Amino acid sequence: MTEEAQTLTAEDVVNPNAFRRAMSDFATGVTVVTGLDDAGPVGFACQSFASVSLDPPLVMFCADHRGRSWPRIRGAGRFCVNVLGGHQDDLCARFGSSGGRKFDGADWSCSRWRTPVLPDVLMRVHADVHQVVEAGDHDIVVGRVLEVERLAEHRPMIFFRGSFGIESDRPAHEC
Repeated sequence: MTEEAQTLTAEDVVNPNAFRRAMSDFATGVTVVTGLDDAGPVGFACQSFASVSLDPPLVMFCADHRGRSWPRIRGAGRFCVNVLGGHQDDLCARFGSSGGRKFDGADWSCSRWRTPVLPDVLMRVHADVHQVVEAGDHDIVVGRVLEVERLAEHRPMIFFRGSFGIESDRPAHEC
């Protein structure tokens, strides 16, 4: 990219690849959203997680409604957001893949809320599915918080410009 800011036109924004590249300039944390139904534990890696409200305590995440994991979690009605630390690349890769049984051989336990929890994460948020809003190819999921567990003092896992971490050699943008 040049020193000048790159401007996207309406035609560019409609292009999913250009839109994805532009949105990659927003650094996000990485989580694994998990749930449990009659078929067993299920989960997926998720970068779109945020707090929504303090009173009542609400959080949100976005999930592809065409995926295999989110419909099962929605059916269960309860989920856990496991916030990953920078050292948990293996969990990110495992739950970020589109195939396979993600919990096979994985270290996990069941919380008192009947949600799968992953070890050594920074934080866990247990919540009930409160509201689901369809938005394009994703659902915006609002969860009513049941419990928050702050667990570790690791550095967070950050996703930025298509890779993990924030490297100093990447081009900086000035305001």
